Amino acid sequence: MPQSVIMLGGGIIGLSCAFEAALRGYQVTVLESGKFGGQASGAAAGMLAPYSENIEQPDPFFRLCLQSLRLYEQWVEKVESISGMSTDWVRSGSLNVYRHEADLLPLQSRMRWHNEWGAKAERIEGEALRALEPGLSHDIEVALYCPEESHIYAPGLVTALETACRKLGVKLNDHAGELLDISFHESAGVSVQMSGLSKLSGDRIVICSGAWSGALERWLDIHIPIHPIRGQICSYESKADDLRHMVFSSGAYWVNKPIGRIVCGASEDVSGFDSSVTDRGIQRLIRASDRWMPRLAGRETAYRWAGLRPATMDGLPLIGNVVGKPSAMMASGHYRNGILLSPVTAMLICDLLDGGGDSSLLEAISPNRFTNL
Repeated sequence: MPQSVIMLGGGIIGLSCAFEAALRGYQVTVLESGKFGGQASGAAAGMLAPYSENIEQPDPFFRLCLQSLRLYEQWVEKVESISGMSTDWVRSGSLNVYRHEADLLPLQSRMRWHNEWGAKAERIEGEALRALEPGLSHDIEVALYCPEESHIYAPGLVTALETACRKLGVKLNDHAGELLDISFHESAGVSVQMSGLSKLSGDRIVICSGAWSGALERWLDIHIPIHPIRGQICSYESKADDLRHMVFSSGAYWVNKPIGRIVCGASEDVSGFDSSVTDRGIQRLIRASDRWMPRLAGRETAYRWAGLRPATMDGLPLIGNVVGKPSAMMASGHYRNGILLSPVTAMLICDLLDGGGDSSLLEAISPNRFTNL
């Protein structure tokens, strides 16, 4: 009989792990206290940009992100094929833009090591830059162009994953209420009690609870230093030629989605578990848009929203087996890279379920690394 696995959390990570586990023959149940993709996943701009997000060195986090990007094409094909839905994956490439000559020396160093890892990056300036992206401010001196980066429509990916999971027989429970108890059995297995459901039992549990994962310390007996960072985003109505690439500046980023909106993000602050939108946060994005993207200057924002991103003390996610709890695993703390890291997280978790796993990669992201420090 196939092993049963409970995914505690129905954001992009929980749904991705459920999808991959179901493909490998596990009996999977997803428990989500709210709606699927309702927090960090739904608020994401969907950028698949490991080079732009990592500018210092090829550390373990960069290598994890790059591995996930290289999994994306085959993974998206499986999700779209099984769900019958498009995820609006756009291979736009990216531009990191700069205004000052002082930025040029570190730019060369960055481009050098990025290209050693397959970025195919180029320095673009002057008329060549205007031709590549006509909507940029004319006082931008230079840009680093990376054709390998792309973006995906995060809400569409969540919906496609949910649909694919249902077609694969995954039991999906949203609005399941508050987590009341997790019980680990001495022989084997685990039981979970949510306020809105009867008690459920399984052979294994994967904690995919995002910013709320820290509340599970009392059941897992490890230190889980995950805290929420509020990310606020706005969007503008757009045409296809308003923005051809993802653009990253020192003040904000912009991504043109096929649904006809340019997404601008992200204004970040610490607000506990408050996911409300503030005028101060959005005005910061509007000022950046006025400065870097003249075509957006004076336009009204179409939508404004926010989500809580699960951040850790060292910026690395918590992925792997929980020490002392043979039935428990974690896949949390992805901060603002949950969309990018969803394929590699699902592969790592399911390899562990299968009894394998890349120990060299998992060591740096072990969920046990903060315990007894």
